[in-house]
Amino acid sequence: MPELTMPTARLRASWLTARDEWAPGSHQDGSGLGLASGADLADPEDFSAWVGRLRQQSDRSVAPEEGRVHATHWWIVEGDDYLGAIDLRHGLNDFLLDAGGHIGYSIRPSARRRGLATWALGAVLPEARAMGLERVLVTCDDDNIGSARSIERNGGVLEDVRTTGAGVKRRYWIAL
Repeated sequence: MPELTMPTARLRASWLTARDEWAPGSHQDGSGLGLASGADLADPEDFSAWVGRLRQQSDRSVAPEEGRVHATHWWIVEGDDYLGAIDLRHGLNDFLLDAGGHIGYSIRPSARRRGLATWALGAVLPEARAMGLERVLVTCDDDNIGSARSIERNGGVLEDVRTTGAGVKRRYWIAL
């Protein structure tokens, strides 16, 4: 059974195997890879430092980096197998309101079509509610039918489809 866990250096080997399934330079929404800019994640020290930055993002006593908001990151795992990532952004800046949303997720290619995105999104919604959010914005690429279905299965109501700086996005709101 899958579970959500906080990022941990213990899963480095599995995370690296999953990373290698993606095309070089691919965007992995919800992964927090932007916090690893310039790091060699194959290096154990760099990987541990990145995991620390992911975990620190939820700490409201630490100001987020410019252009970022506080966020809680989880990894989707089965045992010691890293399957994907999901994050809950505690608020929205202009970019997130337009294109990114409150919740981002990605599933490694070999683990897709198993319902993991639908399950993980559903598992994070109570966390958003506990944080005091009344509704969350979840977006996906216009041509990502699987992600659109995952959002709709969790109560997503399509607000619009728009061209953003990050491409054409479907924007859904989920009432909590």
